[in-house]
Amino acid sequence: MTNASAGPRLLGPADVRQLAARLDLRPTKQRGQNFVIDPNTVRRIVRESGITGDDVVIEVGPGLGSLTLALLEVARRVVAVEVDPLLAELLPETIADYAPDQASRFEVVLADALRITEVPGPAPTALVANLPYNVSVPVLLHMMALLPSLERGLVMVQSEVADRLAATPGSKVYGIPSIKASWYADVRRAGAIGRNVFWPAPNVDSGLVAWTRREPPATTATREQVFGVVDTAFAQRRKTLRSTLKSLVDGSGERAEAALVAAGVDPQARGETLVLDDFVRITEALLETSSGATA
Repeated sequence: MTNASAGPRLLGPADVRQLAARLDLRPTKQRGQNFVIDPNTVRRIVRESGITGDDVVIEVGPGLGSLTLALLEVARRVVAVEVDPLLAELLPETIADYAPDQASRFEVVLADALRITEVPGPAPTALVANLPYNVSVPVLLHMMALLPSLERGLVMVQSEVADRLAATPGSKVYGIPSIKASWYADVRRAGAIGRNVFWPAPNVDSGLVAWTRREPPATTATREQVFGVVDTAFAQRRKTLRSTLKSLVDGSGERAEAALVAAGVDPQARGETLVLDDFVRITEALLETSSGATA
């Protein structure tokens, strides 16, 4: 695999440490930097993602390029969003060294993924990333909202976060991430990743989350209004919906109850028992009960 006409060479432990040494890089917890040092793991992520030679892939937090190189083995194009200027500057050079034949299909964007407003080139069709653990859920939701062209994705996140994203109603870990992600996609757990494939090894386990885009619910309410109701419902998780949602209708428990009944939801239920469509109906009923109450 070393001749110029072959696919990319993937990074092993020695390559990762060598690239880090060039930058005098000390991986920081603040940015959730844990670099994958196992080629089998990045190939598995690419395989599980289901991407093909037709896909334009967006990757968030490429780091030193371990997953990027594996994506370039398969994808038509890869756009990597990197917030660290040192890493972003080194990445094109790494791609040129390890994947010379694929380098023209790669682009790096120096930006904060939470604040990015557009992606250069053809519309991305898939998101595949080892997401920084401290911002994984907001980054995923931002990308899903920003890029309706995304058809599917696979992200590696902290194991507990993977559980939350893929949780179903009634589960202890079901909550805001589960419901908001379901606005955009069908989400499922897609496996676990051991700690020893990273450098430095994190002190938490990792999990894969796969998702497939689906149409958002048909509703007269906006996404922001529905998400506002979800946030409020889970602000005091142990309280009933009648109690938590009254703040949206001038503190009136009676009006909150009337909206819940109109939406076909038990006022004594808790948020953790409801699916997205329930929250959509509740939002519509609250809007009818009190104009602009949830905006």
